[in-house]
Amino acid sequence: MSASLTDDLLNQLQGQPLAQLSSQLGLSGPQTQNAVGAALPLLLGALGRNASQPQGAEALFGALQRDHAGGGGLDLGGVLGAVLGGASNRQTDGAGILGHIFGGREEAAAQGLGQSTGLGGSQANTLLKILAPIVLSYLAQRMLSGGNQAAASPQQLGQVLGQEHQRIQQQDATGGLLGAVLDQDGDGQLGLGDLLKIGGNLLGGKR
Repeated sequence: MSASLTDDLLNQLQGQPLAQLSSQLGLSGPQTQNAVGAALPLLLGALGRNASQPQGAEALFGALQRDHAGGGGLDLGGVLGAVLGGASNRQTDGAGILGHIFGGREEAAAQGLGQSTGLGGSQANTLLKILAPIVLSYLAQRMLSGGNQAAASPQQLGQVLGQEHQRIQQQDATGGLLGAVLDQDGDGQLGLGDLLKIGGNLLGGKR
């Protein structure tokens, strides 16, 4: 699992999925590619921060098993179609998922993403809501399908997401934005207090 999760998922979104996103957001292909390329590190980096604490990793792992581990390979088109079609369940509830990922700071995440990509905050928020279920379905497929399932654990998920978070910070794609969004008590670091605000019931099924 050494390949970048961000790059792998971005590659899987090429073609029809990105065309659907472009149509939904009213953007050109290059604009959509750029926006998705900034949004995925923000989402995966935030998940990496959440999963850096054992209770965060356990809550996320449980949610992946319960809500996102469909059989077979990752059907990005199916997940995207369900989200765009307004399907209402825990797997496709982009707003609910964002609330758990960002701990109530999804508006700040959308505003920051909008500024960094040239999108408005509203378009950036829509993009994050669409991508959040796709990111979790991708993680579930990566961690829980085929030969990976037997070895999968919350600890392994935390390790994989931790490596991705480090990669994102090193590339500094959204590192500054990520820190600003997640540091809720303003002390410059994500502590246990922040995590409890973010992940008290992180994707725990309770709304």
